[in-house]
Amino acid sequence: MIYLDYAATCPIDEDALLGYMEISKNYFANTNSLHDIGGDAYYILENCRKQLANLLGIQKEGLYFTSGGSESNFLAIHALLSSLPSSKNHIIAAMGEHSSIHSTIKILEQKGYEITYIPYTASGAVDLAVLENSIQTNTALVSIQHVNSETGAIQPIEEISFICRKYHLLFHSDLVQSFGKLPIPELSKMIDGFSLSSHKFYGPKGVGACYIHPRLNGKSFYPNTTHENGFRPGTVNTPGIAAMVIAANKANQLISEETIHYKKLRQLFLEKTKNYPSLSIIENKAQLPSIIAFRIKQVEGQWVLLESNRKGFAISTGSACQVGHQAPSKTMKALGYSDEAAKELVRISFGRNTSPLEVEQFAATLEEISKNIHQIK
Repeated sequence: MIYLDYAATCPIDEDALLGYMEISKNYFANTNSLHDIGGDAYYILENCRKQLANLLGIQKEGLYFTSGGSESNFLAIHALLSSLPSSKNHIIAAMGEHSSIHSTIKILEQKGYEITYIPYTASGAVDLAVLENSIQTNTALVSIQHVNSETGAIQPIEEISFICRKYHLLFHSDLVQSFGKLPIPELSKMIDGFSLSSHKFYGPKGVGACYIHPRLNGKSFYPNTTHENGFRPGTVNTPGIAAMVIAANKANQLISEETIHYKKLRQLFLEKTKNYPSLSIIENKAQLPSIIAFRIKQVEGQWVLLESNRKGFAISTGSACQVGHQAPSKTMKALGYSDEAAKELVRISFGRNTSPLEVEQFAATLEEISKNIHQIK
């Protein structure tokens, strides 16, 4: 099967896998243990923290290791809010944020927080005018992801940060889709907290990172815990963290090379499908080249996914679904599409091993699927 779903998850990098096995075998102790074996594991952990902080351009004192992007988003938002007075109880987020952001702020809403959701403009970016007009005297936090996972739209972090600084608001960003694909160090200086996920850049699953600027006196969601300087409970996944950092180093070294590769694949796909009458590409002003979102008009994305799977291609719809129960894409709704059109979203995403031939084969298969489905209709 040809895999075109790298935005969902990546296979683990070979060097990262070797590192994972080495650390698992020889440095398996709890990093909080006082014996020498625990001390060796702790040394590896802190060396990984220093390396990743250097890659990100941040202070290592604010970097915490987690189980992945979803947990990082949850913990980051709670920690950032805990640094503010309780009177600051209004949160602004984009309509198309990852489900882990939406579920976190839904919990906060039940606890009395007021939530404002910002739509996207036709260019795919958050509407900055609406963002600024939504700010209230009790606004605490703005949470906007760097790259949208469904369409690949890149958000204007610098402009959002300027607005947040102007009104003395905290700014959190989900960097899960962008780290390892775009340069981060300059952006990290504009953000108060952010989240990463290892398996999006060829590290192992079940590992991630969260950053909270050390100047903030944020508190952990979990009281009286000792791991990760009290930020998170549970024995630290040292081999997973080491493998993540190996993958992170490689991904950052390859950004320029892989960007060229993805741009060529994107252009090839657009060229091959430009005359498909029922196909509509979701284009954005600023976009990650490795993600392409599209619709086959009047056809639910789930059916395109299942037909593609039957023909040997692994792709994705814009939202999680089960057979017969596809939900409208939050991103498409944020762009102003109807529920019906939002259910038509399909996403393909390229990886470092995706070949031009595979893209050509999928483009040809997509034309066949489109014709067949419309003939059935």
